[in-house]
Amino acid sequence: MVNWRQVYLRRELPLKTSTRSCIYHYLYTKRFEIVNGVEVDGPVTPAASVDQEEDEEAVEKGVPDFWLTAMKNNEVLAEEISERDEGALKFLKDIKWSRIENANGFKLEFFFETNPYFKNAVLTKTYHMIDEDEPILEKAIGTEIEWYPGKCLTQKILKKPKKGSKNAKPITKTEQCESFFNFFSPPQLPEDEEDIDEDVAEELQNLMEQDYDIGSTIRDKIIPHAVSWFTGEAAQDDYVDLEDRGDEDDENDGDDEDEDDEDEDDDDDDDDDDEDEHDTKTKKKSSAMRKMSGRTAATDGQQGERPPESKQQ
Repeated sequence: MVNWRQVYLRRELPLKTSTRSCIYHYLYTKRFEIVNGVEVDGPVTPAASVDQEEDEEAVEKGVPDFWLTAMKNNEVLAEEISERDEGALKFLKDIKWSRIENANGFKLEFFFETNPYFKNAVLTKTYHMIDEDEPILEKAIGTEIEWYPGKCLTQKILKKPKKGSKNAKPITKTEQCESFFNFFSPPQLPEDEEDIDEDVAEELQNLMEQDYDIGSTIRDKIIPHAVSWFTGEAAQDDYVDLEDRGDEDDENDGDDEDEDDEDEDDDDDDDDDDEDEHDTKTKKKSSAMRKMSGRTAATDGQQGERPPESKQQ
């Protein structure tokens, strides 16, 4: 007997996925053009050309600080961006993500205009996963940034006067500092993990989890919904969603308290059957907790839907 559901899934789902990818590709391309003030080809009359040149002189092309603003409006990324970083991130003109060929994981690409901070036109961050569905992070690799002299944002130079002479050159010391661009120098596990102290291992694990959280936030939230993050709508939606979840938790807590009160009344009424009632209540409570847990998992699964990779330009 023909399983028509399987036939439908084999034929229709690839078409739907392809259509969805085309829509995202078109939207990402149009967004790139608008944000960066790209000229759209088309017939232009001489009079219109003169008017257009005058308008261009009066109005700045594109959307200034688009990606910087979008990222700063996200709570996870805002914590990583220092005031010193903002000057360099103003030159960020696009962010894309793609899957790694023949491996689990994904790659982020940050495209920059020519800027006075570093030579790289593109900075990449690649996440290699042991199992993408879990996911378990194996390692992360970032681009080595070619900083111009005196422009490195991940380090600061400290100058200390040398004792004994007023005319002596001060002692200079380089120190690591907080910066979004540390994202491209991810934490690495040493080759021999047995030599790692337990506290150091725990700290490394936390750093790697935080690093992956930043990368997945950029992939799943910022890239597909950059306009909403730029306007602040996405940040507000996130806040409302958290409030709604909090209200649901409060309601569930209230239901549990009501159940407990009813249970206590039942205990007072029937002292002879305490043990049987206790067993019954425990089973009911366990069942209720399993149902609540199942609802939470289902909600998280719905929110984890991933948009197609960005392949514009």
